[in-house]
Amino acid sequence: MRNSVEPTAVRASGAGLDPEARQPYARAGHEQLGSLGAGLVQVPGLRSLIRESWQRSAQLHANPDNPEAPLAMDREELEEYRRQHPLAAIMPVIHKLLVLPSHDSGMLVAVGDEVGRLLWVEGDPAMQRRAEGMMFVPGADWSEATVGTSAPGTALALGRGIQIAGAEHYKRSVHPWSCTAVPFHDPDSGALLGVVDITGTESAVAPHTLSLVEATVAAAQAHLRVERLQLAAARHASPARRRPAAAVAGSGSVTAAAMAAVPGRPGSLYRNSLQLLGRDQAVLSLDGGTVTLSARHSEILALLSAHPNGLSAEQLSALLYPGDGSTMTLRAEMVRLRKVLLQLNPDAVPESRPYRLRVDLMPDFGQVLSCLQRGAHRIALEIYRGAVLPRSEAPGVTELRGRVSRLLREAVLTDGSAESLLKYAQLPEARDDVEVRTTALKLLPPRSPKRSAVVADLERLETELSA
Repeated sequence: MRNSVEPTAVRASGAGLDPEARQPYARAGHEQLGSLGAGLVQVPGLRSLIRESWQRSAQLHANPDNPEAPLAMDREELEEYRRQHPLAAIMPVIHKLLVLPSHDSGMLVAVGDEVGRLLWVEGDPAMQRRAEGMMFVPGADWSEATVGTSAPGTALALGRGIQIAGAEHYKRSVHPWSCTAVPFHDPDSGALLGVVDITGTESAVAPHTLSLVEATVAAAQAHLRVERLQLAAARHASPARRRPAAAVAGSGSVTAAAMAAVPGRPGSLYRNSLQLLGRDQAVLSLDGGTVTLSARHSEILALLSAHPNGLSAEQLSALLYPGDGSTMTLRAEMVRLRKVLLQLNPDAVPESRPYRLRVDLMPDFGQVLSCLQRGAHRIALEIYRGAVLPRSEAPGVTELRGRVSRLLREAVLTDGSAESLLKYAQLPEARDDVEVRTTALKLLPPRSPKRSAVVADLERLETELSA
């Protein structure tokens, strides 16, 4: 009786089937998938979420027959990275709500970063030993681009909580396992920080498991916000100033290492961030405080975050002001910016010769570029909320905006699925992009209900262009 309502439609889509009932369809899908993951999978009963993820995995050249995930960080790198990572601060909550119960339920709890690298894997010791066979271990890369469909990587790619059961995994060595994962966003800035996952046998995809992980993530976000407020209150009550964060080495490229450790803490509570995408005025989150900047101050911090080695007054003026910029005008603007930043953290005030940020600051466009460099265009597209300061006419911002937009578009056109292309097409900058829609139309299945909207869009563009 469970699947008596519209059984043909249910079997066709996989909707309404429990994880065990979905397994024959997933195994049939793997037979069609082939040894190298080539070709499109059209198997009735295979969930569209799984079919689309498999297609993305094949396009990203993930190998379903590779038994192990690759290590992305050695032990020393891992220890330093997770010591400084903001998610270190939520591990007590994760341990209490998920890890301790997992010892009795035979499951593992994993916490990964925003590009799918596992930072902590804890839980049942026997299950940990089993999981080592597929390299489900701290430091391993479980992104969708590397291992294909899995709860941690696919949850990050889709930006929402999901459950993957048995043979629905792209990698065949993972078929004995099932998992549930939920992305973790910064409670203040909204930036993607990582993912929380439960891995085990059938119980890992029980109906209540997704709700449990979502509730744990919500509790951990609340815990992180409280910790920040307490730390900010303690800082304002003390006249002592923290030491400035060490300068990040680089050669003008955007840095992805944007975390400063808080002395006396097991890890940083903050990922100091600058939200610029799709905004005319940036939102700066620094040490628990958040402020909306003026348009000019947004441009200044955007340029300084993109040039970690610093800029002279003349260089910054040229990037900031169209035509002949005045260094005197710049200096007056820097005085005003200094007053704003002093309220958040005195160490955030830029150095002046050259102008250079003294704190590590992660701009959201830097997250996008970092993901694109790793081939994680799905995550990049999820982070990308529009062009960098879209109304800014500052020459340096215009160049930066064009570069980020161009690289994202190229990645989506080259490696993207129809789903990615359609998501990209919804951006304001892609409103009139014929090539994106034409490519999406070629990738959509012949009977896809999404085709009619794409065709209508192309007809609209043809009418507007001819007019």
